[in-house]
Amino acid sequence: MADTAFEVGICHVFNALVWMVFTRFVYLQTNVGVMIRKLLVAAAVLFSYITVATAQTGTWSGKLDIQGTKLTLVFHLDDENPTMDSPDQGAKGIPMQIERGGMGKVTLRIPALGASYEGTWMIRQIVGTFKQMNVEFPLTLTPGENKPKRPQTPVGPFPYTTEEVTFTNGDVVLHGTLTLPEGYTAQTPALIMITGSGIQNRDEELFEHKPFAVIADALARAGIATLRYDDRGFNGYEGDLNDCTIEDFKADALAGLELLRSRFGQVGVIGHSEGGTIAMMLAAEKQVDFAISLAGMIVSGAETLVEQNRIALTDAGLPEETVNEYCRLISEAFDACNDGKPLPSADNSDLPEALKRNYQAVMAQLQTPYLSRFIAVDVRPLLSHITCPVLALNGTKDIQVNYETNLEALRNGLSGHTTDMIQEVEGVNHIFQTCTTGRVDEYKEIEDTISPDVLTTITNWLSGLK
Repeated sequence: MADTAFEVGICHVFNALVWMVFTRFVYLQTNVGVMIRKLLVAAAVLFSYITVATAQTGTWSGKLDIQGTKLTLVFHLDDENPTMDSPDQGAKGIPMQIERGGMGKVTLRIPALGASYEGTWMIRQIVGTFKQMNVEFPLTLTPGENKPKRPQTPVGPFPYTTEEVTFTNGDVVLHGTLTLPEGYTAQTPALIMITGSGIQNRDEELFEHKPFAVIADALARAGIATLRYDDRGFNGYEGDLNDCTIEDFKADALAGLELLRSRFGQVGVIGHSEGGTIAMMLAAEKQVDFAISLAGMIVSGAETLVEQNRIALTDAGLPEETVNEYCRLISEAFDACNDGKPLPSADNSDLPEALKRNYQAVMAQLQTPYLSRFIAVDVRPLLSHITCPVLALNGTKDIQVNYETNLEALRNGLSGHTTDMIQEVEGVNHIFQTCTTGRVDEYKEIEDTISPDVLTTITNWLSGLK
């Protein structure tokens, strides 16, 4: 569209210039000629401005190079509702302001980020500079979103049906999708799908990956129904999410289970990460007929967060003694919080100032109901109450939820079960992609959303329960 608009504009400007030459020849010595020439020049300039503005309209994208890390930015240059996306950070629809200037110049301001972009339109690109916090980065935009390849994302037509549904937990309205296999009946097994921590949509979308949509598609093709839903906070919740705890999210899942129970006789749960923790809690409460934990946290939240920090700081190249000191300090803080005691200060520690500030930020978060409850969560004492079949999978390259400690806890707590499958998955990360490092910044570079072997393991295990 941009090429077409540009070519039309050039054609019109060229015709106007030809007419200007002719009128100059005829009326060269007259005031009328001078006036006509001025009017034609003004018209040509105005038309050119309008044409460039039209050519700029639409979606443009480019990659910031931040010390070797590529960050994709997408700008939707709609005069009515201009927005910016940062898909690599999972951010969409950030409001913008557009200021257009002469000679193809455009300025985009993003107040929420304290950022701006100034560029000049050229054929098929806008060349300019992105600014944030007084730091400048060159950024060239090209038409379109340049979306990464996601070959596993389901694309219709589908051999199953879907229904949009709503259900409520008190005053919280939750929106979801029922995926129903062809020829389903009340005897068809059905699962509710629970996302990990953070506010996520029903597909658990991350970096254009849609793991829950991929799993729901695979299960429907295997004759298994699913309900996946947007987290509170994503749609239709006006409260402060820092005031919500894992019990609130479990109650949301229970409301979804009630919906499934109204239509199906055999109902289970599949949860990822924190959702896996909730899956085990529901199983211990006898709320489900079978349970699947994917990268689930079984040990306490405090242990999990300390280990996450240890890995992250080590990966950042910090000295071992610094890593140990920081992890010791936050571990003591978590224990103090659980015991209702004052939180220790970092003022007298040997930590770098940047880590002291980070520690203070963590301490502030510990004052919220969500984090103070999260660090206390520990499902190990609940495992002895679980009697339903359990499938638990954790990846060997998961740097967010350690596979060894969590699977060992499950094996110890469910040692008497004969219908369980508890196993590590070699070479996959936290979202079950086959990977190299397991780091989060690698997720977006991998085309596959979830290992096909993992999908097969899940469907085969469920089929074996029928």
